[in-house]
Amino acid sequence: MVINDYAGRTLHKLHEVVGDLIEGSLPPNCRLIRDMACGGRQQIPLFCSEVKSNETEYCNVDLLVIRDGTIRVIVEIEESDVKPTQICGKFLTSALSRYYIHESENNMPIGMHNFVTFIQVLDTSKLKKEAAKFEQFQNLERSINNVLPIRGSNIKEYKLFTDLELSELVNYIAKI
Repeated sequence: MVINDYAGRTLHKLHEVVGDLIEGSLPPNCRLIRDMACGGRQQIPLFCSEVKSNETEYCNVDLLVIRDGTIRVIVEIEESDVKPTQICGKFLTSALSRYYIHESENNMPIGMHNFVTFIQVLDTSKLKKEAAKFEQFQNLERSINNVLPIRGSNIKEYKLFTDLELSELVNYIAKI
């Protein structure tokens, strides 16, 4: 669901919808950080160490859920490329990361909790209802969970939702 506005800027409708749904579903003791595509005002960089540098930055994610001063949930939304290589790449760079560091947090590293959930939401609007991709997504979720936990990573659970399962995503987030 990527479209352009009249000024030619890219609008990420699914990103904004997911950001709004998660924000409205979070328990009161959680806070959501959104990147610009999700309606926020910043990027959300993850680093492999407490040192903020180009050398230690591994990725930028779409959403972070922070509770009690630690990262509890990482959310990635894929609107265009839903191939396994893209899906796994986003997951692995996040799994190899340890900290969120940003000037909005006074550049103080926020570490991952001992149990982090990584959620991916995939746009299926361009797929046919009978497409093999839906079964591939289920297999991919199962395969990723079969290799968890990855040694040295705090990501212990992987959840994959499609844009057709947003109510399930809301129910899941509400239980965090």
